Amino acid sequence: MIPQLLLRNALLALHLLGAVAWVGGMLFAMIVLKPALSVLAPPDRLKLHLQVLSRFFRVVWHAMPVMLVTGYWMIFGLYGGFGGVNGAVHAMHGLGLLMSAIFVTIWFAAFKALRAAMAAGDHRVAAGTVARIRRLVWLNLALGLLTVAVAALG
Repeated sequence: MIPQLLLRNALLALHLLGAVAWVGGMLFAMIVLKPALSVLAPPDRLKLHLQVLSRFFRVVWHAMPVMLVTGYWMIFGLYGGFGGVNGAVHAMHGLGLLMSAIFVTIWFAAFKALRAAMAAGDHRVAAGTVARIRRLVWLNLALGLLTVAVAALG
């Protein structure tokens, strides 16, 4: 049997690695990558966006479930449920679920539309879809940074 402290530390490490990958990826995309794309012609920019988002969203599809599973495992397996955790954990839980819902919306609506527009060669629609994805990623980035602050202060 794994000692409880070792299990807690392993779960917390996986949870934090998921957060670093997801929130750090969004921060990189919005603060570093997006402005750097201005050197490319619009059609090339859209192609690169599609490639970058495809790869990053695969990372999120792994990080998000890891964070949810490890979070629930810690809450229910180590702390006896939501009654055994403080308000910061409740806030992180709510924010995490909201971020997950936004990501699923991006994936199944906006990103699907982007892939379809690019496959059809419709750069005007693709550009509008990238702008919509960018707004949702900014929202998720803000929520992710708030969650990190709650975790640090809670």
